[in-house]
This record gives sequence, structure tokens and C-alpha cells, in this order.
Amino acid sequence: MIEARAVPRVPPEIRPARQRLTGVGGRRRWVGLLVLLGVAALTVLLSVALGTKPLSPGQVWHGLWSPEGLEADVIVRDLRLPRTWLGLVAGAALGVAGALMQGHTRNPIADPVVLGISAGAGTCVVAAVFLLGVSGLYGYVWFGFLGAAAASLLVYGVGLVARGGATPVTLALAGAAAHALFTALTAGMVLIDRQALEIYRFWTVGTVSGRPMELVVQMLPFILVGLALAAANAGGLNALSLGEDTARSLGLRVGPTRAIGMAAITVLTGTAVAVCGPIGFAGLVATHIARYFTGPDYRWILAYAGLLGASLVVLADTLGRLVARPGELQVGIMLALIGAPVFIYLVSRRKPVGP
Repeated sequence: MIEARAVPRVPPEIRPARQRLTGVGGRRRWVGLLVLLGVAALTVLLSVALGTKPLSPGQVWHGLWSPEGLEADVIVRDLRLPRTWLGLVAGAALGVAGALMQGHTRNPIADPVVLGISAGAGTCVVAAVFLLGVSGLYGYVWFGFLGAAAASLLVYGVGLVARGGATPVTLALAGAAAHALFTALTAGMVLIDRQALEIYRFWTVGTVSGRPMELVVQMLPFILVGLALAAANAGGLNALSLGEDTARSLGLRVGPTRAIGMAAITVLTGTAVAVCGPIGFAGLVATHIARYFTGPDYRWILAYAGLLGASLVVLADTLGRLVARPGELQVGIMLALIGAPVFIYLVSRRKPVGP
């Protein structure tokens, strides 16, 4: 008599993509993706049509398709369109980066602050002003990107040399230490140099306004590279979510997978933070909403989080222009107002760990 042996059940998040995409759940996720594309398009329309200065639909249409240099044309094409595109690109980058951060650290409240990326970018911006006298936007944007990349490399390097390698706990602890270090260095420089303080105050609030369209075009190649790395990392992240030992038993090379994920986080977050400043909560909120609708499969979480992040940033920027007329609240402030209650809700839902 032949003895029957139990066959291990393969979790749904690491089953072949074709098997998942052609099922009922896969069709629902595709429908959800189309809905999110429609939501993103709607937020773009609202961003172009609404602002601190009311414009009629005819003025908006004229400014988009047949501008003649009128005041309304300048507002639509030179002010609202660039910040809308920047909000879309930066929001998508932060949404995908937030999903990657939460996946690799297994920390449900992970954002660029956790890994010290925002603090590293801010330190490098202030250092460029304090030590080199850089004052133009184009100048300190690149230093901000350099600082974000350096912070990511530092955190991952500490994780690699630590006992046990770059585990989620090690990365989170190294990120917290890097954040404290960079924050202290920044505070020291801004207390000494008034010009550095003024530039840092403007940069650290997080904004998509005042950035020319040329800057948006320059950041696109970096964002595309980061998204490509994130897509390549999604399958491995599904396996890592089951635990490193299980992932290794499934044939995953954990070290290279984490390295690719950290590279994607660095490029996406570094570019967005360097251009817009530290816009918090976008990746946090977008990832949790995405996971609620998609389940644990990171192939879908990354796509949903990218679209949700883009929509959140553009919508928050639009609301900031409406609630404080004739002035405006920066997108970083608006997202903090939206994200703080969500953060409190997430913390309150977590079960306490006891003996």
C-alpha cells in the first residue's frame, strides 16, 4: 500500500502570476486598478481647475489648449500644470517606496523617516548651503538626492555588517540611529548659518509648488529606474514576507533581493525628497489602503500604492490651495493633517504584545 504524503500548500502570494491574474480575484484587482487610474485622472483635473485664484472652465480650457499669455493662461500652464505633474510623479514614487519599506522592514508604520532617508537628504542640503554656498534650487536638489542615497547606503551597510545580516529589525534600528545622527548634524549647521536655516525651513515643509517643469522632466529617468527595480523586487518581497528561512527554502537569494529593494527605495524616495522635501504619510497611507483591497501580494500592492500615492499628493495639494485662500497650505502640511489620524488609527488597532 502506497503511503500518501502531504504536499505543502504554496501561499497564494507566491503562486505563478498567470494562475492569480486569470482568477476571479485577479479580475477584481484589474478592475480596481482601472478605478484608481480614473481617480488619478480626476485629481489631475481638479488640480488644474481649482486653486487660490478661481478660474472658469473656459479659462482653464483656453489656458491648456490655446494660451495667449493672459493671466489665466500663465496660472494654468506655468503654475498649476508643473505642480500637478510633480505631485503625480512624486506621489507615485513615495507610494511605491512606502510599500517597499513596509515589506522589507516588516514595519506597518515605515516611511522615509524610519530609514533616515529624509534626514540624510536634509543634512546634505544644509551642508551644500553652509559649506559650499549653494543657493539655487537646481543646486541643492542634487545634493538632497546625494544625501538620501548616502543615508540608504549607510543604513544598509550597517545592516550587512551586523550579526544576522540586514534583517528587518536591524534595518529599522540602523535607520533610527541614522535619523538621529543626521538630525543632530542639521541642527548644528542651521544654528550657525542663518542662510542655511532659511533654505532648510523652506525645503523641510514639503511642497510641490515653485518647481519648474524642467525639474520634473529631469527627475523622471530616476523615477522610472526606481519603478523598474521595484517591479523586479515584488516577487522576492512576497517570499520574504513569509520569513527569511521560508524564503531561502523556496530558493530565494535573500541578500540580492534586499539589495535591489534598498536600491529602489533609495532612488524613489531620494528623488522625491530631494525635489519636494520630506512629504510624510503618503507612502504610509497609500500602502495600507492598497493592502486592504489587494491582500498580501506585493505585485498588486506596489501598483495600487503607486496610484494611490499619486492621487493623495495631488489631492492634498489641491485642498491646500482651497482651504487657505488667498494663501495656501503646503502639501506636506495637508498630508500630515490627513495622515496623523490614520497613523493613530493604525497604532490603536495593533494588538499589544504580552507574556
